Amino acid sequence: MLAGLDEAVLFIIVVVAFFAALEIAFQLGRRHVHRSDDTSRSHIGALQAALLGLLALLLGFNFAMAASRFDARKTLIQEEVNAIRTSYLRAQLLPPSQREQVSDLLKSYVAARVDFMQAGVDRTQLERTSAATTDIESRLWALAGASATLSQASPERVLVIQSLNEMFNTNEKRRAALDNHVPQIVISLLIAVALGALSFIAYGYGLTGRRRHVSTALFALLIAMVFTIIIDMDQPRSGLIRVGEENMVRLKESMDLNLAR
Repeated sequence: MLAGLDEAVLFIIVVVAFFAALEIAFQLGRRHVHRSDDTSRSHIGALQAALLGLLALLLGFNFAMAASRFDARKTLIQEEVNAIRTSYLRAQLLPPSQREQVSDLLKSYVAARVDFMQAGVDRTQLERTSAATTDIESRLWALAGASATLSQASPERVLVIQSLNEMFNTNEKRRAALDNHVPQIVISLLIAVALGALSFIAYGYGLTGRRRHVSTALFALLIAMVFTIIIDMDQPRSGLIRVGEENMVRLKESMDLNLAR
């Protein structure tokens, strides 16, 4: 439901929803002020404390889930860079003709991976770069398999095949990590509990007949900010908090220099 939604727009929507809940709950509390007593106010205060505790638990839980997924994506980028670099270095052990072919394909592979990372949420470009990556993988594997057959799997070629296999596996792990988000039901529960907690707060001071929207609105803004950051970390291809491609770009520049020599 939140995939592809701009974080600034999401923040505004959440803030508007929170403020609307505050005003509605306050008006309800003010209508019931004559029917309330100390017992009911005490009951509302207990519910406020319980919901705020649950809200704090859910915020921490969601933040931890989003942060762990974000760290996993960063780690997998470094693993992929290492796997590609290893494949490139081992390819230099091959005979000159095959070494050149594999090196050129690996260079194209890195360029495709950089394009994939810089595509953001552009579905057309993502599909194009994914198709290019798959095509290069097939060509690399066919070339490595043919080389292994012709030479009866010499140690050098076995090393190249192993590193290529690791490179392909890491790419699949990265694709899976990009689709591994905080479950939507958990996000929905967080929104529901936040709305409930703020509503009970506003209802509680509505029973006193006095507005206290300023302090509660600041609290709502803080909750909305934390919620938006959670979504931002969980959507690493957009927003302010992104998984950087600097390591892959540096590898591409290094390979370009080596091939130019």
